[in-house]
Amino acid sequence: MAGPTKKPRKPAEPQSDDESMSDESESGTYHGQQEVEATFEGRNPEGQDFHGIKQLLLQLFLKAHVDLSQMAEMLIAQFGVGSVLKQSCEDSDDEDDMDLSDESNVFGITSVINLSSHKETLCVKQFYALLDELIKQHADNNMQSDILQILQSNKIGFLINERFVNIPAKISAVMLNSLLDELNRIKKKDNSYDFDYYVLICKTSKPKENNAVEELYSNDEEEIFRKAADATFDFSVEKEADVGLAGKWLSEDKQMIPYRRIIFFKGSKLNTIVNEISSLVQ
Repeated sequence: MAGPTKKPRKPAEPQSDDESMSDESESGTYHGQQEVEATFEGRNPEGQDFHGIKQLLLQLFLKAHVDLSQMAEMLIAQFGVGSVLKQSCEDSDDEDDMDLSDESNVFGITSVINLSSHKETLCVKQFYALLDELIKQHADNNMQSDILQILQSNKIGFLINERFVNIPAKISAVMLNSLLDELNRIKKKDNSYDFDYYVLICKTSKPKENNAVEELYSNDEEEIFRKAADATFDFSVEKEADVGLAGKWLSEDKQMIPYRRIIFFKGSKLNTIVNEISSLVQ
C-alpha cells in the first residue's frame, strides 16, 4: 500500500468472567461470544506474513490440490500490489495487547494474482486445473461455455478478498479501495494488470434442511460481487471443511453446509463494485 491505512473495529463492552461462564451450558455448548476492541491497519505483505497468508488461502481452498506455499510467496513478492490486515499496536497499553498484536499475525489479505502472466507457474497451473474440474462438475452447459470463453481469450486476475470470521465488512472498503488505487498505478506501467476479467472465490453457507434459501456470505460485501457477476457457480465443500465450519455453533442455529461460489466479472466493473461496497458499509 502507499501507506498504512487504519480502520477500527466496532468496539464492544467486554464481558466479565461471570458473564463468560454463564454463556456455557452444562453440555459444554457455547451460547455467546466475547468481543474485544481492536484497531487494524493495512500493510505491504512481507516475508514474516507467509504463514498467515497461507492460512487465509487455506480457508478458501481447503483440501484442493494447489500449492498454497507458492501462492503465498507470489503474493509477498508482488511489490506495490495488495495488503495484509494486521492489528495496530499503537493503542496497546499492556503486555497482553502487545501479544495480540504480534507482527506475524495476519487477519486478512486483499490482493490479486496475475494469472495470465504466470501461466507457467505451478500453483497457477494447478489453479486453472482446479477451475476446469469444478466447472465441468458443477456448472451447467451454458455456464461452462461462458466461463471457458472467458478463460481462453482474456487477461485474468485472481482477486483475493479474505479475512478472519467476525472482522466487519467495513474494513473491506479500505482494503479494496487501496487495491484499486494500486492497480490503477501499476497498469500504467504494466498493461498485463489491466484485467479483462477477475475470478473471485467466495465462502458461503446454506441451511442443511433447505439449501435454496437463507444463504449466508462469510464476507458480506461479496454479495455485491455476485450481483455484478458475468458467470458464477456454486459447489459444496462439506466433506472438505472442518467440522466446526459446518457444525452447529449455537443451540438455536440451523446446521449450515459450507459452499464455495466462483464468480467471474468484467475488470471494468471493479471500480463500480468497490464504490458500492464503500457506500454500503460506511
